[in-house]
Amino acid sequence: MTTKTIELDIRGQVCPSCLLLTLREINTHHADLSAGRLSLVVLTDSRDATGTIPAAAKNMGLAAQLDKVEEYYRVIIARPEERL
Repeated sequence: MTTKTIELDIRGQVCPSCLLLTLREINTHHADLSAGRLSLVVLTDSRDATGTIPAAAKNMGLAAQLDKVEEYYRVIIARPEERL
């Protein structure tokens, strides 16, 4: 199965805006994320978002992987069984 990737670049935003923008994307694409047809990559420079976004994704039944990349963070959200 080919998985599409959507990138959401919210660098420069602060919480709760980071969380709200991410939740909007998750809700819009939840069926595809849950089915493994899509992964969502969130780019953020907000340290607060590194806790709130993965927790929210997990509460919605999705997996979240957090990586530090240079001066920002990358959160990959996908179906729990998918290898991130």
